Amino acid sequence: MSLQIYTAAPDSGDVVLGRTLPSLLDEAVEMYPNPKAFNQPKEGGGWLTLSNDEFKRAADEIALGLHALGYERGDHVAMFMNSDMYFTLVDMGCLIAGIVNVPLYTTYTADNLVYVAQNGKTKALFVSNDEMLAQAAEWVGRTDVTNVILAEGDGAGVSLPEGLTLHTLAALRAMGSERLAQNPDEPTTLREQIDAHDLATLIYTSGTTGLPKGVMLTHENISSNLYAALTGFKILKHQNENVVTFLPLTHVFARTLSFLSLAYGQSVYFSDPDRIVAHLAEVKPTFFVSVPRVLEKVYDKVLLGIRESEGLKKTIGNWALELAKDYDLSKENGGLNPIKYALADKLVYSKLRERLGLTRVKVCAVGGAALRPDLANSFSAFGIPVYQGYGLTETSPVITMNRPGYNRAGAVGQPIAGVEVAIAEDGEILSRGPHIMVGYYEEPEKTAEVLDADGWFHTGDIGEMTDEGFLRITDRKKALFKLSTGKYVIPQPIENALTEDPLIEQAVIVGNSQKYCTALVFPGMEVLRGWAKEKDLDANLSDEALLAHPKVQAKYEDLVAEANKGMDHWNQVKRFHLVPTLMTVDNELLTPTMKVVRRKVNEAFDED
Repeated sequence: MSLQIYTAAPDSGDVVLGRTLPSLLDEAVEMYPNPKAFNQPKEGGGWLTLSNDEFKRAADEIALGLHALGYERGDHVAMFMNSDMYFTLVDMGCLIAGIVNVPLYTTYTADNLVYVAQNGKTKALFVSNDEMLAQAAEWVGRTDVTNVILAEGDGAGVSLPEGLTLHTLAALRAMGSERLAQNPDEPTTLREQIDAHDLATLIYTSGTTGLPKGVMLTHENISSNLYAALTGFKILKHQNENVVTFLPLTHVFARTLSFLSLAYGQSVYFSDPDRIVAHLAEVKPTFFVSVPRVLEKVYDKVLLGIRESEGLKKTIGNWALELAKDYDLSKENGGLNPIKYALADKLVYSKLRERLGLTRVKVCAVGGAALRPDLANSFSAFGIPVYQGYGLTETSPVITMNRPGYNRAGAVGQPIAGVEVAIAEDGEILSRGPHIMVGYYEEPEKTAEVLDADGWFHTGDIGEMTDEGFLRITDRKKALFKLSTGKYVIPQPIENALTEDPLIEQAVIVGNSQKYCTALVFPGMEVLRGWAKEKDLDANLSDEALLAHPKVQAKYEDLVAEANKGMDHWNQVKRFHLVPTLMTVDNELLTPTMKVVRRKVNEAFDED
């Protein structure tokens, strides 16, 4: 197979090999000491803070505590935990101990939790708090776990199945502390036993087409990837950077970024979707990580606020939003008239940054899904520099990334240092390098399906390289379907075009073996009600009645017609159906990583 191979530009970052993850912490403690390295929100306000030196001591105690319980190098433990400081502590403790951790999606069904815990051969289970302990008590008895370690709380009132022993994290650390007092050199000995090619973690894919698969990632997979990504952002430094993170650490995107901040001694503030707005305003981060859905919701709220305003304020707001749409990341200063831009920034954009708590942000890294080009341009116009990247769990995760001076809307960037990218004859994106997983745990046949003899990982995504060397993603290979006419449909372009309007929150194109494409359109109901108010429609209508209103139907007909423009005729939507209830993880139409489970969508809406 003859391939054109794309690699990183000479100045795009560093290739760093042979590093273990605990060595990143040790180096940070020595070179970048930070008294506020890790910050956990407390109930009622304020933060529980650890320096990176205190974090190191706690992780050492966890590692030694695990060995005191009888666990050995190479054993596996599961983590049913919230994405917070305790997750990162347990994570690092396991890494120092040479124990492979297996994070569990907190949104998984009990059967999936049991499957992953058993398939991953886990012997212990870490749990965040009493509430999650009670949840775990319902399924952990169906696994081979013998010890449960509780990070916060005491487990009072929770009955575990017979044969399981409950320990608190404080008790585990006390065991480790006692062992440390007896042998102060043991943490050093443990570190000397770790090799960069040792298995660090098993991260299970969310399974859009079947049972989850355990992705085997080594220390070097993750460490090389984070260094290549971080050194591409030369504007990010060390202790003076404040990072707010709210994404699930069960996902490789947030996990690798947490190691990135740890390695550079940055101050990390853990948040969650319920408190992120307040925490952004309080912390005012310089580095913020998000997924496209969050930016879409922020933009929709901005749009809704302007629609509900009146008079001059509304006029200025609409003008500023329209100006932001003309911003072009590929041009100096966005290609806007500097006087108009300065005025819009003073009247609108600066106030928006203040309200969001993003007055100091240098980098807003976005991944996990496709970011609409108009949002990449608009947020950058707002003074919130957005940089989209691309990767998968199997690639640790970053393959390509936009970076300062090399940023394009609608593209996911250029290859990072040490990474090779190629496009196969059928358009599939391939990648090779130190970031590629070892394979799927105990599934050699499935590994062989995606890792070829030349070391190329087959991503399952379809894409193309621009003349400037930027990667564009066009669809998932498995999302393609064939019409009864024999034409193949690529759903993502039309789905992306539909969701560019805030009135459409989600869209899925269906039509396998049918004569034409149908769009399942999931409206953004809050935005739609704002639009309906402008059109003097009855605000008290139910969702179903509002969606059936002739004016609403006509509006969505116009949106579909607009999205169809420029599409091949067989790719165009001939019929659409408005769905009042969004796709979610709970209704099993989205995976825990927010990917559409197309098979289940087709089953759920087959009669529509």
